[in-house]
Amino acid sequence: ISRDWSDYALWWEQKKCWLLKTHWTLDKCGVQADAKLFFTTQHKMLRLRLPNMKTVRLKVSFSSMVFKAVSDICKILNIRRSEELSLLKQSEDTLKKKKKKDKNSKEPVTEDILNLCNSPVSSGLSGSPGLYSKTMTPVYDPISGTPASSTITWFSDSPLTEQNCSILAFSHPICSPETLAEMYQPRTLADKAKLNAGWLDSSRSLMEQGILEDDQLLLRFKYYTFFDLNPKYDAVRINQIYEQARWAILLEEIDCTEEEMLIFAALQYHVSKLSLSSEAQDFTCESEVDEVEAALSNLEVTLEGGNASNILEDITDIPKLADNLRLVRPRKLSLKAIKPYWFVFKDTSVSYFKNKESAQGEPIEKINLKGCEIVPDVNVAAKKFGIKLLIPVADGMNEMYLRCDNETQYARWMAACVLASKGKTMADSSYHPEVHKILSFLKMKNWTMSPQAVSDPDSIDMKPECFVSLRYTRKYKSKQLAARILEAHQNVSQMTLVEAKLRFIQAWQSLPEFGLSYYIVRFKGSKKDDVLGVSYNRLIRIDIATGDPITTWRFSNMKQWNVNWEIRQVAIEFDQNVSIAFTCLSADCKIIHEYIGGYIFLSTRSKDQNETLDEDLFHKLTGGQE
Repeated sequence: ISRDWSDYALWWEQKKCWLLKTHWTLDKCGVQADAKLFFTTQHKMLRLRLPNMKTVRLKVSFSSMVFKAVSDICKILNIRRSEELSLLKQSEDTLKKKKKKDKNSKEPVTEDILNLCNSPVSSGLSGSPGLYSKTMTPVYDPISGTPASSTITWFSDSPLTEQNCSILAFSHPICSPETLAEMYQPRTLADKAKLNAGWLDSSRSLMEQGILEDDQLLLRFKYYTFFDLNPKYDAVRINQIYEQARWAILLEEIDCTEEEMLIFAALQYHVSKLSLSSEAQDFTCESEVDEVEAALSNLEVTLEGGNASNILEDITDIPKLADNLRLVRPRKLSLKAIKPYWFVFKDTSVSYFKNKESAQGEPIEKINLKGCEIVPDVNVAAKKFGIKLLIPVADGMNEMYLRCDNETQYARWMAACVLASKGKTMADSSYHPEVHKILSFLKMKNWTMSPQAVSDPDSIDMKPECFVSLRYTRKYKSKQLAARILEAHQNVSQMTLVEAKLRFIQAWQSLPEFGLSYYIVRFKGSKKDDVLGVSYNRLIRIDIATGDPITTWRFSNMKQWNVNWEIRQVAIEFDQNVSIAFTCLSADCKIIHEYIGGYIFLSTRSKDQNETLDEDLFHKLTGGQE
């Protein structure tokens, strides 16, 4: 019988490399007579734990770069924008905790694994949509996230049958509180740093990084810039981002207030209720507007330029805010001093005056918010609407708080501050959507108890412990928690399934710590370790003991960065002759280098390219040319 040897290649064990250039002689590859070569398949089985904690087994290329392997995996799973994901090796500490638990338990837990092993090696979905096209056929129902009927036929050559697709695109009933207690929960910043130590190098293959057949890796969203989320094509992607956010909150990988925790709980309860009910599965969307028509009407609006009358005013007039706010400056010895002032916000600066009348003269102080950290300081129930500003100074950060009187005032000022910190003014098109987003988030936090919420028949068997982190399970009795989650649920009870997941993702994105990946580093010239937070638009130096931010550097001010591979030191130069250098202690410096390069690569994406990813540019920015 003739065998197909096309997937076989030579693997050189000592040098940890594949010999893939088949037209080269062994001599040219540097192979000597004593070398031990293995003739083995390039595609092998791999177990992947997805963000929703389900495990899938599929065939993955062990010889191509991880960046390419992840792209193939995402094709099989029908997740667009594979560049946002990567593979993570679980750290020893997180596994140790599990092993200890296993010793105590009598019977071994058998994990339910979804086998996608008959998957075509690289073809992915036959009709798999390009990354973005105005005339793409919707693949999912935008309301319920079920596969649109016409697309089921597409899955014929892919292991993603309708049932498998629903495992990936639907959120399944939450685990028991016991399982939650057994999972690894980071307690300190150093623990959080351990979570990010295991990212694989995107520019090398799995085999070169010591991954063996049937090993288990985690598939996770590594870069927190979710580009172009579209319910019509992204049911699996939206669900997996939602799941990653949900676990980050349940395991306290990211901090949030009690008010926020209850909103997250209410949204989870709503999602699990809709996922279980059969109506969600059989939803069909009647008001389907033809894609092409929608695109044409969009084009019409852009060509006509909307209402042209006020365009000239807009160009010359930079919007500004002026209002009475209260200023709070924390004093080290005395209590906080709270004083009312007349505040004016213009461009990216905020100035304050004694009163409205003196606003024509010199301000008491003018603060440029570019490069500041902006943190919400809100408690809706207590009617507290504060904005915490962390202003970079030579030796760290100065704190000051602005107190607003009500939701609308807070939303307008908060949105202006957030944009200013990124160097944008209120004239930017994202200002009004930002105000709207803040207001809708506040509205969700503002709830009152009504009698019908308690009498909801479904709520009787609700397990509130499954929707909040352990801290709150210990703090409140189950009945109290259930009642508070149901109060919060009233505000979200009308949402559709996909809408609730997107709202959950948005609420997660508005947390102050969102998108920060932590590493323990030692700055050049410093005697002690610090934590470095890497985010999509900035780096933050954080005090390892207190968790307070010390300095922030924005990517937009970055001139160049490089790595000295001999001493494994990352050096970065910013505008105004600011330069920093550090060595990484909790992970390889290549990981941080790749993170920074990766975020810069992702910021170059735009919807109108014909959506082929520039893989070479990614490797140029992240490879570090060792």
